[in-house]
Amino acid sequence: MKIGILQTGHLPDTLLDSYPEYPAMFERLLDGHGFSFDTYPVVDMVLPGSIHAADGWLITGSRHGAYEDHAWIAPLEQFIRDAYGADVPVVGICFGHQIMAQALGGRVEKYDGGWTVGRQPYDFGALGTVHANAWHQDQVVAKPADAEVVATGPHSPFAGLVYDRHAFSLQPHPEFDADFLGALIDFRGQGVVPPERLQQARDGLDRPVDKARLAEMIARFFKERRYA
Repeated sequence: MKIGILQTGHLPDTLLDSYPEYPAMFERLLDGHGFSFDTYPVVDMVLPGSIHAADGWLITGSRHGAYEDHAWIAPLEQFIRDAYGADVPVVGICFGHQIMAQALGGRVEKYDGGWTVGRQPYDFGALGTVHANAWHQDQVVAKPADAEVVATGPHSPFAGLVYDRHAFSLQPHPEFDADFLGALIDFRGQGVVPPERLQQARDGLDRPVDKARLAEMIARFFKERRYA
């Protein structure tokens, strides 16, 4: 099964020489699940020629806001709507989660409580609590009518959404490991995220996150159109 990765952002310049770009992180996250991958740097105005160029689509995170005025935002939103209408599965992570909601009738804003960074607990209902790394200030504040809430976070009432068999999205970053999150704290967060929140995130770096569980949810959705 071929997954097309829609890359909507690049790493901070200070980290480019030390860490793989976001698509490679997702390839590593989903390694062993039987997928092949093609990457389309949408952020550089490179979009697929067809929604059928892959069997499913994964939208990455980004430093950009879904509500910002960038030339690639509107074409990406139309691509999401076209894939949704054609029943081609789409998965979105962080910015991907937000732009999917916005494209399909929801609303995204900056959270008035500020940044959410580091290891967070997410309530998946009957599936229990899943821990994952987060790095965001924007979030979905109104879900699309067709979306069902499947996960909530401490500051994110719409942290996980499923759109029947069409799409699945998550606010946290299952692709972020402790090493990369530590680098974000040191090189991206200073002067941007309040120091006390950065310290809380740093204090949680040695605690486990449920990357494998979230990878399994994503893989199952692509293969079976259900996350659980």
